Amino acid sequence: MKYLMLTCLFVFFISCVSTKSTLKNIDPTAKRPAFANEMYLLTEYATDNTYGFDPDYPVNIGFIHENQELINLTYYFNALEGPNGEKISFKKVDTCCPFPTKNTTMGAGTIGVYEVIIAGTTKKLTMYFNTFEKGKILCPKGLTIKKNPTSKQY
Repeated sequence: MKYLMLTCLFVFFISCVSTKSTLKNIDPTAKRPAFANEMYLLTEYATDNTYGFDPDYPVNIGFIHENQELINLTYYFNALEGPNGEKISFKKVDTCCPFPTKNTTMGAGTIGVYEVIIAGTTKKLTMYFNTFEKGKILCPKGLTIKKNPTSKQY
């Protein structure tokens, strides 16, 4: 009975995964930015309005273990500010959008959905993150990059 339930669960999970990825901004050669003071040292802004705000164009942090997701996303969000220098906060609210990947033993990954709150405003943004594939890590439109003079290579 236990094996039957596990088999059914596995078949259900696999049936939900598309056989072709819809992710548009994967770059396996991309490098993570340098970091200092628990933040990435971002240098570039996204030119596309969908970067980070569309599940097909997530921020691809890529190739990290599940227990490192919060650390890497904290480094990412610590590098950002609101459009006028406001502090931002974030929290994971969901996972979505299963897709095929060679970077897990199951052959599938999911996109993390995060709510971003800009301090002093009622503005909330929904951002999407992929921790299974790599891509260029940029500042999305509508946010700004914090300045930090020192760095370490990651």
